[in-house]
Amino acid sequence: MSGSQEELVKEFVHELQSIMDNRPPISKAKMMSITKSALKGIKFYKYIVMNVEKFIMKCKPEYKIPGLYVIDSIIRQSRHQYGVEKDVYGTRFAKNILTTLHHINKCPPDDRIKITRVLNLWEKKCYFPI
Repeated sequence: MSGSQEELVKEFVHELQSIMDNRPPISKAKMMSITKSALKGIKFYKYIVMNVEKFIMKCKPEYKIPGLYVIDSIIRQSRHQYGVEKDVYGTRFAKNILTTLHHINKCPPDDRIKITRVLNLWEKKCYFPI
């Protein structure tokens, strides 16, 4: 990666990691900031997706659901902005979605209903062939 490419990815990772600066739930403004940063770095979507998956894998249980919401927000906005046909994020997140969901499922038991809600929404919108 060149300098500017690296900067975009670093900026995104910084935004993503800043979720842990406060206790969940994360604010709408923070979610939009993370999503905008991801879309700004769309040319490097593989690195963005990898960092979200890594965040979910390594974060504390209480941050698993915010990680799920980040995936949801990025895919929704990408589909809205670029159309379903040109959305690269959904396809990329789909590659490891079962592993990612396994890690998300390590959230506190009270948060599991939130996973179900998001998965039902994804099924309804046909985000992934779950």
